[in-house]
Amino acid sequence: MKRLRFFILALMAVPFLGSCGYNTMVELNEGVDAQWAQVENVYQRRADLIPNLVNTVKGYAAHEQETLEGVIEARSKATGINLNTDNMDAASLQQFQQAQEGLSSALSRLMVVVERYPDLKANQNFLDLQAQLEGTENRIATERMRFNEETRKYNTYITKFPQRFIASMFDFERKPYFEADQGAQTAPEVTF
Repeated sequence: MKRLRFFILALMAVPFLGSCGYNTMVELNEGVDAQWAQVENVYQRRADLIPNLVNTVKGYAAHEQETLEGVIEARSKATGINLNTDNMDAASLQQFQQAQEGLSSALSRLMVVVERYPDLKANQNFLDLQAQLEGTENRIATERMRFNEETRKYNTYITKFPQRFIASMFDFERKPYFEADQGAQTAPEVTF
């Protein structure tokens, strides 16, 4: 008789437990993790292109050593930060983003140097690498946007009533967003 009561209570509890939102939280958290992996994937693609780009430029602009070393150092800093969604908070994401911005800035300085070398600008290997790098920068922007979308879905879900109680019981915490690069709100000044 006790077993039957327990079985009936357990059977009645299944719909409640199935609709408490825990499984949805797990799915949304996995979505954020998967999208973060894609963000890292495109950043890694950029990091992998840089040695080829630097070596190509090095052959034409040997006396631009300081700029080339700056790119290599920025790449090292950017790839040296390992971040996953389990330990991600606003501060660690900001640190990751600053390292990536440093690399973007170093690459911009390298492209300015390239302008001084017409032979390099005409080199097919360099042009191919430059096109791949531009495509990768577009992919980075797209994947960051998708990461923010997945993060928004997750954060919205875990903060709604009554899921926020379940989220707090099982340590589901808000995830940080990628923010615009510093200075992005200021339009560049173009003069002719």
